[in-house]
Amino acid sequence: MAHPKRRTSTTRRDKRRTHDKAIAKNIATCPTTGQPHLFHHAHWHEGKLYYKGRVVAEKEVAI
Repeated sequence: MAHPKRRTSTTRRDKRRTHDKAIAKNIATCPTTGQPHLFHHAHWHEGKLYYKGRVVAEKEVAI
């Protein structure tokens, strides 16, 4: 196995890791229901599936 000849300094290590950080997700609000959801994602509200403010599907109730 290859081993480093010299120890990597903390500055070089941290420069490589500048883009490794947690970023909060963008949250949208549905214009119809007012529910928060992720952008470009459908969401359920009261048994109906909404996407772009429109009902896409309804949940069937088993009797």
